[in-house]
Amino acid sequence: MRASAFLYPWDVNGDPEAAARTAALGVRQVTLASAYHSTRALTPRHPRHRVVTAEHAAVLYPLDESRWAERVLRPHPAGDWAPGDAYGEAAAALAGAGLDVHTWVVLAHNSRMGEDHPSTSVVNAYGDRYPWAPCVAQPATRAHLTDLAVEAAVRPGAAGTELESLGWYGLAHLHAHDKIGGVPLGDAGHYLMSLCFCAACADGYDRHGLDAEELASFVRSALDPVWRGAPSDGGWAGVEKLLGAETAAATRAWRDAVARSLQEETVRSVRSAAPPGFQILLHADPVSFHCGANAGVDPRHILSVADGVVVPCAGGTGLLTPFAETAAPGKVLAANFTVVSGMGGRPETLAADASRAAELGATELRLYHAGLASDQDLERVRQALAGM
Repeated sequence: MRASAFLYPWDVNGDPEAAARTAALGVRQVTLASAYHSTRALTPRHPRHRVVTAEHAAVLYPLDESRWAERVLRPHPAGDWAPGDAYGEAAAALAGAGLDVHTWVVLAHNSRMGEDHPSTSVVNAYGDRYPWAPCVAQPATRAHLTDLAVEAAVRPGAAGTELESLGWYGLAHLHAHDKIGGVPLGDAGHYLMSLCFCAACADGYDRHGLDAEELASFVRSALDPVWRGAPSDGGWAGVEKLLGAETAAATRAWRDAVARSLQEETVRSVRSAAPPGFQILLHADPVSFHCGANAGVDPRHILSVADGVVVPCAGGTGLLTPFAETAAPGKVLAANFTVVSGMGGRPETLAADASRAAELGATELRLYHAGLASDQDLERVRQALAGM
């Protein structure tokens, strides 16, 4: 199975051994960040630093000013954590080591946008804004995300891209010093807490027969028992139990339509700007009402739009099945495994996990994350790939 390792430019730039070390793992490809959210990351082997703090969401290459001039919503360049054309420098080094390079583009996850332009953020039923979560129903936000995807995905020399968070973001986000686990919300509670009530979404609910103010009041009432400790699990059936089947269906119809049209428009725009054979994958969850970096999608629809998906498998390989059941020949189903033991990964079981993923229809592997992993973790990855 073809394997790709995730990397940041700062894992490579300034470390003359990084590209060759990555190639020695046995991967054929690197998925290299070109647009990324704020983060604090270890660099355990870098000769000049051990911790990189990316203070805000940024592009890791020089902006095309002709694209963004006079735009209110525009990407921000990185600071000293990825100066200049950090992506391009790292990509050239990796290509020089014989590796294919694909871009890694984070879209609807941007705390800087929410801080600078609060009106762009998701607003929950209580009026709380989520600055990390741009509302993907707003026209200006959609235009920004589509243009960002085109620019950040189609970088010189890139053979493809992986688009992360191309859909709804919600409450479940690893925000700085997160302290939201005191009440177990479950799937249903997280869905209700991720419903957006900005003006654009209010108009959308209206088109689906819902009054936004009444819906917000209904959501708050439905969540009252949850805050007191009542369970809110049960997947979509749990949402229907809290909201009622008809109301729940109307909210999902609006949100699914918004996400699907954004995904279609973005993939179409990237494809039109890319060279022939350029591969476009989405980080995706096969349950369309789920929110997050792995956007909730309908498997049949997304595989008719993109060249394939990257599927989270840290918690097991079961999410592959809905995609495999609908995938046509030639579609990429990449099983994404965390191989950093300190982040809950199990590099020692990678060979067995990859075998199970292949049985369920996976065609490729993704390894998160070669820059963050310890030497011991990387050696286990190398041994697993050598044995496949």
